Amino acid sequence: MKKIALVLVAVLAGMFSVSAQKFALVDMEYILKNIPSYEMANEQLNQVSQRWQREVDDLKKEADTMYKNYQSDMVFLTDEQKKKKEAEIVAKEKEASQLQYKYFGPQGELFKKRESLIKPIQDEIYNAMKKVSEERGFQVIFDRASSQSILFASPRIDVSNEVLAKLGYGK
Repeated sequence: MKKIALVLVAVLAGMFSVSAQKFALVDMEYILKNIPSYEMANEQLNQVSQRWQREVDDLKKEADTMYKNYQSDMVFLTDEQKKKKEAEIVAKEKEASQLQYKYFGPQGELFKKRESLIKPIQDEIYNAMKKVSEERGFQVIFDRASSQSILFASPRIDVSNEVLAKLGYGK
């Protein structure tokens, strides 16, 4: 009976050690900084964003100028002219806010542009991490850059350079 209990304990201990998970860390900021196409895509997004922001700002300035002119000329205008000028100002402000929403809204042009430029790079990184995970037998890979709860991690479990190597940017 003791032998059966001993064998059962040994088998259970073996099962628990087999189910231990292997995990690793990557530093996405580090990986992204070492991918030139990501840097170029980011720069392109910044340029487009700045150009669109200037367009929106120009429309807002135009609306402000119209309002200031309206205030200075208000004493000389009839009620009908005042209503017309006010409607023009409101239309210009609405045009500016619509343009801003079109470019920077949740499904706006900037979002679509970012998705078309950055998503393929992210997919490439994901596939490289998946290959590293399959080759090395990791069940989980955590992102060190986005996890604030990781206070310390051994550099031995950081596979960022392996992911970069899979992408063709070996160090």
